[in-house]
Amino acid sequence: MMLELLFLLLPVAAYSGWWTGSRSRGKKLEAGDTRFSAAYFKGLNFLLNEQPDKAIEVFVHMLEVDSETVETHFALGNLFLRRGEVDRAIRIHQNLIARPTLTREQRNQALFELGRDYMRAGLLDRAESLFLELMEDGNYGSPSLQQLIDIYQQEKEWERAIHTARRLDGRSGKQMRPTIAHFYCELAEAELGKGSSVQAQKMVKKALSEDKNCVRASLIEGRLLLNAGSPKAALKAYKRVEQQDPDYLPEVSEPVQICYSALQRPSEATVFLKDVLQRHGSASIALALVEQLQKLEGEERAVDFLTDYLEQHPSVRGMSRLIELKVAGSGEVQKQDFKILHTLVDNILTGKPVYKCGHCGFNGRTLHWQCPGCKHWSTIKPIHGVEGE
Repeated sequence: MMLELLFLLLPVAAYSGWWTGSRSRGKKLEAGDTRFSAAYFKGLNFLLNEQPDKAIEVFVHMLEVDSETVETHFALGNLFLRRGEVDRAIRIHQNLIARPTLTREQRNQALFELGRDYMRAGLLDRAESLFLELMEDGNYGSPSLQQLIDIYQQEKEWERAIHTARRLDGRSGKQMRPTIAHFYCELAEAELGKGSSVQAQKMVKKALSEDKNCVRASLIEGRLLLNAGSPKAALKAYKRVEQQDPDYLPEVSEPVQICYSALQRPSEATVFLKDVLQRHGSASIALALVEQLQKLEGEERAVDFLTDYLEQHPSVRGMSRLIELKVAGSGEVQKQDFKILHTLVDNILTGKPVYKCGHCGFNGRTLHWQCPGCKHWSTIKPIHGVEGE
């Protein structure tokens, strides 16, 4: 921190030296010159005595906002923001905006930085007004639109988020349609919460029109159709996931079985799961297939299938299920041994994350369509490997 401040405040020292030197070329220094020089050395003394907070206050008061010092103000504001001192960053940027000597570009930069300060402080209304003012600017228009989208997401104003995302897409060429599809899915979930399945279905269709590969929309549509008593149509929606993103197939293994069961065609569920497992592989799909085989062909067939599968695709979850099956078909002595083994295997899985964000590495046991860590959409997927899929 000390080293960072020393480098940051070099411009202050340079400006102080130039100003004092230029003024001292006359026959005598004015009283203001002496005060300025004294303030500089007072700040430097605080810095050398490891009192950076007091040093910063002194140097900020010394700086007049002009073409020579405006970048130093921006640097100080960013330093405060990185340190979490949002109030100080706000004061720096407010002070900049109040100065009539700033160029239009410098003022817009100060407005943008102040908007970010307000975002960090949770003052979303104030931040929104600044970014709305800047959204037509050549340099800060696109970043301001992105900040507005972040605000509307936090406030769950999905219609405004959609409108703003469309503007950003048209302005910057950034592909926002997959994100817009999620905004429509949020509206669909809100309609479901109000019991309006018809409106929810409309939102789902809009989501798929924005992004035909939106897995989330297909899952919501499948749920809507299944609840409406249309398992055949729901099955079509769930099967679409394989073409959209096969990484999410574990999410459809259970509802697909429910659909086939409602259609009284359980054997077709077995065929579907076998085909998908062969094409993509997945512990969840394998375990769903084990359930089907156990119901339709008996426990022995399920054990044989799972044993063969684990030889080719080791899986802690698969091993846990195999032990459960072994417990059911063993004598009392063996059953106790298997129960101990099952407990040990389950302890390995306890607390283990099931999903992971491919962008920032956030992980957890619940599927989030928007990562709580990096706020990206559709980056959290089931974990693959021995302890996952």
